[in-house]
Amino acid sequence: MIVNPDIERYIYGLVPPRDPLLAEMEQEAERRGIPIVGPAVANLLAQLVRISGARRIFELGSAIGYSTIWLARAAGPDAEVHYSDFSPANAEEARGYFERAGIASRICIHVGDALDALASVPGEFDLIFNDVDKEGYPAVLDAVTARLKPGGLLLADNVLRRGEVLDPRDQRAQAVAEFNAKLFNSSDFWTSIVPLRDGVSISVRL
Repeated sequence: MIVNPDIERYIYGLVPPRDPLLAEMEQEAERRGIPIVGPAVANLLAQLVRISGARRIFELGSAIGYSTIWLARAAGPDAEVHYSDFSPANAEEARGYFERAGIASRICIHVGDALDALASVPGEFDLIFNDVDKEGYPAVLDAVTARLKPGGLLLADNVLRRGEVLDPRDQRAQAVAEFNAKLFNSSDFWTSIVPLRDGVSISVRL
């Protein structure tokens, strides 16, 4: 555990109740073992969208669209939010959730490799959220730097990798540790890690 279990339960207890749609998605994710960020991290992501005023957002690795909904709602009706996932089934399920949430018009859905999807969309972004397969984290950093406007945010989930970054022994933990080291040593970003759930990095493009 990254956070003391009692503290984690306390934090989750403070997060306001979600609407029925998000609650349904949380239940489905738990039942089927679908990786989602959960309400505490999603609340942080939404807060950062509001603080930064981000309107053009790209999400790398979106699963069934749980975090996408939080991002899109926080960004407002004029937002342009890009969902990406390798699984057509995930994308179709996410599309249904977006329609039920009333935000489908502000979301562009990409199926396939997340970085290929990012490369296919021109222009700079206000915020990029990285939640791809962990082996791909170092490649993400190489790809996104030039795609963020100055002052834009790069956010990444699972950057503490259940504590395995302390002694990375498998490819996933090694990739995340490499990503973290590159972020903190980059002259392009100012980075902090919040030890919430599995660790969230927050980086400002300089």
